[in-house]
Amino acid sequence: MKRADKGMPYLLQYEHVAWYENGKVRILDRRIYPTEIKFVECVTHKEVAQAIADMVTQSAGPYTAAGMGMALAAYEVRDKTKEEQLSFLENAGHTIGYARPTTANRMTQITGNCFEVGKQALEKNESAVDAIFQTTIDSLNRRYTIMDKVGRTLLKKIPKNGTILTQCFGETIVGTLLRAAKEEGNQLKVYCAETRPYLQGARLTSSCATDLGFETTVITDNMVAYVMENKGIDVFTSAADTIARDGHIANKIGTNQIAILAQHYDVPYFVTGIPDSDKFSRKDIVIEERDPKQVLEYRGIPNTLASVQGIYPSFDITPPTRISGVVTDKGIYSPYDLETYFELETTQFY
Repeated sequence: MKRADKGMPYLLQYEHVAWYENGKVRILDRRIYPTEIKFVECVTHKEVAQAIADMVTQSAGPYTAAGMGMALAAYEVRDKTKEEQLSFLENAGHTIGYARPTTANRMTQITGNCFEVGKQALEKNESAVDAIFQTTIDSLNRRYTIMDKVGRTLLKKIPKNGTILTQCFGETIVGTLLRAAKEEGNQLKVYCAETRPYLQGARLTSSCATDLGFETTVITDNMVAYVMENKGIDVFTSAADTIARDGHIANKIGTNQIAILAQHYDVPYFVTGIPDSDKFSRKDIVIEERDPKQVLEYRGIPNTLASVQGIYPSFDITPPTRISGVVTDKGIYSPYDLETYFELETTQFY
């Protein structure tokens, strides 16, 4: 089986993201990694959707889980009529695709493709399970290969042996950027903002960086100005959960305030990812409000008195005025020029 995850850190090897096998989907629980290495095991596609909603996997992890979840859905109805299987798969695609609203446009591309592949397999009297699993692997290979181009393009904007600051967990771009740097002998230094409330930067991004041998430092989210002023940050970079055509991007809450500081300290901010064809402006971006309990406690331990309230907007929006460039598979674009991205032929990503 062809795989594009060679040389990637533990977290980004396919089986350690989400994996379908023998009527089950195993998803690495990123909420507790690396304190514990534990997998959530799902036996129905609804359990996969719930795992995605509960942030068992984050960043690009849900895209993999979505495909594997569709293979599981096909397994659930493997003994039904073709009509029943197709109806079930269509409903499963909606359930999984809308598990998290901010990225539903991307997730439904994945589940929609899985549905079509499953339909074609059934029309040929072939296994929809096998076909959907294979298309999920193909999608992974495609995304990893495309993001490898993005990572290598971004690396050219970072000084040799330079220092970068990351926000949250950029998943594939983190792995491909650092893999490329390692191949080129470029000893980057990586500062990871911890990313409250789930600490994805501290737990996930830093794990990938140190796995590949890079000098890695975690900072709390309120240390960014100090670090930019005193530690010589050359580039601030993050992925984006949404990149609208007008240059507004949505990413983990806190990204916008780091972008403000980067602008103040003359640190370039490069966003990585593929622009969303169906997001035309800021108005098209939906910000997911999650359970405030996740802010008021951590791993079940309350941080406040019971009467204290909290809010948890999962993402914020950074305007194009604070973005130095959007690094894509086709090169680096001004955030004011993203419309031209769609004038060139686009490779299927999701």
